[in-house]
Amino acid sequence: MEPDAGQNPNPSPAPPPISAYYQTRAEHHAVVSSDWLAHAAAAAAANPGADAATAADAPPPSPGGAGGVIEEFNFWRRKPEAAEAVAAIMALAAVIRSSRATTMMELEIELKKASDKLKSWDATSISLSAACDLFMRFVTRTSHLEHEKFDAAKSRLIERGEKFGEISLKARKTIAMLSQDFIYDGCTMLVHGYSRVVLEVLKLAASNHKLFRVLCTEGRPDRTGLRMSNELAALGIPVKVLIDSAVAYSMDEVDMVFVGADGVVESGGIINMMGTYQIALVAHSMNKPVYVAAESYKFARLYPLDQKDMTPAHRAIDFGVPVPTGVEVETSARDYTPPQYLTLLLTDLGVLTPSVVSDELIQLYL
Repeated sequence: MEPDAGQNPNPSPAPPPISAYYQTRAEHHAVVSSDWLAHAAAAAAANPGADAATAADAPPPSPGGAGGVIEEFNFWRRKPEAAEAVAAIMALAAVIRSSRATTMMELEIELKKASDKLKSWDATSISLSAACDLFMRFVTRTSHLEHEKFDAAKSRLIERGEKFGEISLKARKTIAMLSQDFIYDGCTMLVHGYSRVVLEVLKLAASNHKLFRVLCTEGRPDRTGLRMSNELAALGIPVKVLIDSAVAYSMDEVDMVFVGADGVVESGGIINMMGTYQIALVAHSMNKPVYVAAESYKFARLYPLDQKDMTPAHRAIDFGVPVPTGVEVETSARDYTPPQYLTLLLTDLGVLTPSVVSDELIQLYL
């Protein structure tokens, strides 16, 4: 049973301890390059109005402040196609629209409080935190706002916020279009767990009448791969489910690996569901390309040094039989895949190498 939309899956009051390395760093921020809007808008223009219905379903402006932002966030989260990060972006845009602030300072403080409230809703979500920071950076950091009257400046913020939300809603479709050149007739690809952006890529390939086969891992501990296989089968795509430990055994059949990402970090590596790292290791050793489909609002200023250098995200594991008393169970839900095991990142910014991701992030923060 899925949790209630208003329920906090990972509350933040007592987060697990993090490494001393991160305790010495400043707050992590997501970033956007100066060409972000131009690239994403140009790619998304191929499907004008594709998400118009979704945007038109927006609720009436909710009361401003940090309290109303959670209600707005939950409204967007309930939409089947809206990612958690996009829901946060749309909620923050609504905060600007409904704000009763009379100065830019008051508005920025209100927006910052709303952003912090959203990030605390799930303290372990990298994409949620990154999207909030990215929105704040893109919307508020412009010198023009300092020289405008408040009403004009607020109107500019509303326009920028809504544009940011609109393009974020189209990110998956943009990535799906850019990914089609990598899928060819007769290929077999391996996917891991359930990724909505990877599913969008495969849906578009199937609608373009490409003939391909998918090997789908079971995706323990929550078996999200079974959900992925059901949706692929419903599209008429030939699919085979593998137990997670059969990846190396089956890699000879694979032409390419497609995975999603919870977050893309400064090194150009990714943080994703548990098992992604070992799949990338096996694929790399057998010269199989690993493609990562990830929206740019998941780019986060994190630099994990190893697998333990991340804020933990734990999931309960059901083995189907009782675990003996005194036996420790590894419940981590995600791992870090270093950039050297990734071939390309397919994003709404374009097709990037891991080193380009790293360079852009580092240059923006020098």
